[in-house]
Amino acid sequence: MEETAGSPPVLSGEKRCGTREDPEPAAKRVRVEHEHQHEEEESLARDDDEEEEEEEEEKKGDEEVKGDHFADMMKHGLSESDVGIHKFISDHEGFSGILKERYSDFVVHEINKDGKIVALDDLSVPVDVEETSTDCDIIDCPVLTEEQKQQLTELQLFKNKEGNVAIEVLEDSKEKRTLLHKEVKTLFPGLETKTEEREGKRFIVAYHAAGKKALSAPRKHSWPKNRGSFCHFVLYKENKDTMDAINVLSKFLRVRPNMFSYMGTKDKRAVTVQEIAVLKISAERLAHLNKCLMNLKLGNFCYKNRPLKLGELQGNHFTVILRNVTGSQEQVERAMTSLRDTGFINYYGMQRFGTTAIPTYQIGRAILQNNWKEVVDLILKPRPGAEKGYLVKCREEWARSQDPEAALKKLPVKRCVEGQLLRGLVMYGTNNFITAFGLIPRNNRLMYIHSYQSYVWNSMVSKRVEEFGLKAVGGDLILKGGTAYVLSDDEAEKRSIHDVVMPLPGFDVIYPTHSVGQCYREMLSADNLDITNMRHKVRDYSLAGAYRRVVIRPSDVHWELIHYDDPRVPLVHTDVEKLENRPAPVYLKEGKYRVLKMEFSLPSSTYATMAIREVLKMDTSIKNQTRLNTTWFN
Repeated sequence: MEETAGSPPVLSGEKRCGTREDPEPAAKRVRVEHEHQHEEEESLARDDDEEEEEEEEEKKGDEEVKGDHFADMMKHGLSESDVGIHKFISDHEGFSGILKERYSDFVVHEINKDGKIVALDDLSVPVDVEETSTDCDIIDCPVLTEEQKQQLTELQLFKNKEGNVAIEVLEDSKEKRTLLHKEVKTLFPGLETKTEEREGKRFIVAYHAAGKKALSAPRKHSWPKNRGSFCHFVLYKENKDTMDAINVLSKFLRVRPNMFSYMGTKDKRAVTVQEIAVLKISAERLAHLNKCLMNLKLGNFCYKNRPLKLGELQGNHFTVILRNVTGSQEQVERAMTSLRDTGFINYYGMQRFGTTAIPTYQIGRAILQNNWKEVVDLILKPRPGAEKGYLVKCREEWARSQDPEAALKKLPVKRCVEGQLLRGLVMYGTNNFITAFGLIPRNNRLMYIHSYQSYVWNSMVSKRVEEFGLKAVGGDLILKGGTAYVLSDDEAEKRSIHDVVMPLPGFDVIYPTHSVGQCYREMLSADNLDITNMRHKVRDYSLAGAYRRVVIRPSDVHWELIHYDDPRVPLVHTDVEKLENRPAPVYLKEGKYRVLKMEFSLPSSTYATMAIREVLKMDTSIKNQTRLNTTWFN
C-alpha cells in the first residue's frame, strides 16, 4: 500500500487560474477531517466453509499476480501526477532508496489519545478476583494432559483429520466433566464440547462449532459484574491488514467482527502495533490465541467500560528502513533536517486512489455527477493493472455479455466490491443502478467520493504552493476558535505556512479568497459539478467538506545511515523480538549496501509515504517503486 519510487513530475506551462475574489463570509464553522475518513472498511460474518473457499481462491489469485508479470502489470498503474501530487517544498537534491523491500522495513506504532506510543510489552493476563474464586481454577489445577492439549491445538488449527478429539473421563463425576468442558472451551477458543458414552465409558468430545450458527448465537459466558465490559488489548501483526486480523480473531472466538473496535486501520505490508477493544471476551481467552495464530500476537490486556472509536488516536510513530540509499551523508543530512524543521506537503498518498489504471476518484466523480451507468461501468469494466485472475475473467465476461449473472459466476470471491455490485444487478435489474450500487457496504461507497475530494485537494494544494510558495498570504484560511477564518494581508504577515489549511470541497466549508479559490470553482465546473451545491439527491453522497493542513511537520524525528551485507537480515528490533529476548540487529560500520533508518511521528490522517517522498524527492507510486525494485534486483 505505501510504496515509494521514481522521478518527480513537475508543473510546467499550466494555465493559471483566475484571481477573482469571492464574497463568501470570512468565518464559518469548522469541520476538521478525521482519520476515519481514511479507514473505510466493513466486515460481514459468513459461513466458515464459504470463507475458507474464498480464502483459497484469494491465495490462487495472489499467485497469479506475483513474479515478473507483476512489474509489467504495474506499468499501467497510477503515478503521482495522475492524482494531483506535483510539488516539493525543500531545495535539497533528491536521491534513490527502496521502501518495503521487506515488510519488516516498515514498522508502525499507534500513538493513543493520551500521547503514549502503544507497544506490546506484556503477555500476562490480569488477575480477576471473581473468576479465580472457583472450586478448582483450570490454570492452577489443570485437568488436561500435555498430549491432549497438543491434540486439541491441532484440532483448533484444522490439522486433525478426524475432525474431533475424544477425551476419556477417567474419574467420572459431574464436577470432573464440568472442569473438562470448561478447560477445553477456555484454552481453545473456536472449539465446542459435548459428552458422549462409548462402550460403557464417558468421553468429552471436542469439535469445531458450526460457522453461521455459532456466529449468530455464540456461547454465553458469565461476566463478572466488577469488570469493565470491554477487554482492551494491544495487537501486534505482521504482513496483514487490520480487518483481516480482526476477521481471524472473530473466527477463532466465534463472534462477529463488529464486536471489535479500534482507533484506526493499519497497512498490510508492514509490522504494526495498535490498540483493539472487544466486547465481553476475557483476556484469558484472547491470550490463549497466541498459541495458535501466526503473524499475530496479543497482549497488554485490561478491562474498560467503553470501546474504542475511529479517529481517537493522536497519530502514529513510524520506523522506516530505506534500502540501497544512493545519497551522500551530506545529502541525507540536508534532507532529514529539512523534514524535521520544515516538514512536507500533506498530500493524500497513492493508496487513497487504487492501484489500477482506473483511479477511485473517477468513480467518485461519476457518483457526484449522478451518472450511475458510468459508475457501474467504471467499477466493472476491464482495466490494465495488477489484479487477481478471477477479477480479470469477471470483467471480461461483463464487457462481452453485460450479463451480471454470467459475470458473477466467474467470481468465486463474492465479498469484493465487484461481487456485491453484480449481486445487486442480479437482484434489482441492470437498469436499477442506484439500488444495486447500494448493496455495496456504505463505507466502501463513501470511499469513492472521499477519493474525489482527495484528488481535488491534492491538485489545489499543488496550485497553492506553486502560486504562493511557503508563506501565509492574504486570502489563505486558518482554523481559529473553532472556525475557518480568512486571513487579511496584515494578519498573514504574522502567520506561517504551518497554520494554513485548505478545504476538501463540500457544502459546509469556505474557500480561499485569493486565486486558488477560483481554481476550485474551475476544477469542479470542468467536472460538471456545482461548488455552491454539493448536496446530492442521495443523502449519503452529500459532501459536507472538511479542512486539512497544507504542511505537516513530523515530531520525534531521528535518523542514521547504517550498512549491511545480507538483504535477508531484518534491521528493526520488533516488539515480539524484544519480548522473546532475541538480540537486537547489529549495524555494520562498513558493508555492501547502505540503509537510511528514519523514525518520526505523524498526526492521524497523514501519510508517511508523503514524508518519505519529500526526503527522497521521488515518485511514491507502486508503479515506479516496482520499476526501482526490478532494476535493483536485476
